[in-house]
Amino acid sequence: MNLNIEDRAQVLIEALPYIQKYNGKIVVIKYGGHAMLDEELKKAVMGDIVLLSLVGMKVVLIHGGGPEISEMLARLGKKSEFVDGLRVTDKETAEVVQMVLAGKINKGLVNFIDNIGGRAIGLSGMDSHLIEAESLSEELGFVGRITSINPTPILDMLEKGYIPVVSTVGCDKRGNVYNVNADTVASRIAGTLGAESLISMTDTRGILRDKDDESSLISEIQVSDAPSLIKDGIISGGMIPKVESCIEALRRGVKRVFITDGRVPHAVLIETLTDSGVGTMFIN
Repeated sequence: MNLNIEDRAQVLIEALPYIQKYNGKIVVIKYGGHAMLDEELKKAVMGDIVLLSLVGMKVVLIHGGGPEISEMLARLGKKSEFVDGLRVTDKETAEVVQMVLAGKINKGLVNFIDNIGGRAIGLSGMDSHLIEAESLSEELGFVGRITSINPTPILDMLEKGYIPVVSTVGCDKRGNVYNVNADTVASRIAGTLGAESLISMTDTRGILRDKDDESSLISEIQVSDAPSLIKDGIISGGMIPKVESCIEALRRGVKRVFITDGRVPHAVLIETLTDSGVGTMFIN
């Protein structure tokens, strides 16, 4: 899109009150889905994060990496199994999760941010027991249920002006490693940090009244309306745990919570710095 000088100025004017509102506040971004696999979208997301940081926001990036884990397991000759959308994780799979999330993906994102002018530090949930967890069920093995969050490593990095990049690998005091759902981690960390905003990036426009019609986006959902939307099948399948995580974040004190379309370039900026937004906002 080519904008003339006046239009560009108008964009900046519209962004100003949002920059003022969020200045010095914590914004948590959950990064995953298609935006993580497409290099152009990755460039746009990382650029958005650096820009938000440079205008005074304290950005925390939480990432998953399911497709990359599946790819690595396949290369090792190990089949991926899922129960209710969660990866069955035995001891060997947990080691692969740790290697891919806390290693390859996390350090790659840190390097990307640093190379475009940001300052990032990679953390995993194992660092200072940032994410403590226990087994969610015997059937799922080392899939973790969060028992506690230690925000100190994140707060230390924010205080020093870094963008913390957090991989969703949990641990317990016995040395076990757990694969923890990224939406759940983002919700708990945002609540623990008292974040101003949580933005969860996904592969749809947001919550659609008709799943086959992207023009049926519901731009705002009251928390009290969510149960009826689930009952009516409007919120269904893998979107249910995402919505539950958003609601949990609000209950834990996060001010603004969004599910936004990670396929849209600069969706993070549009959601944060404009009047319109591109996804669904949840409100109490």
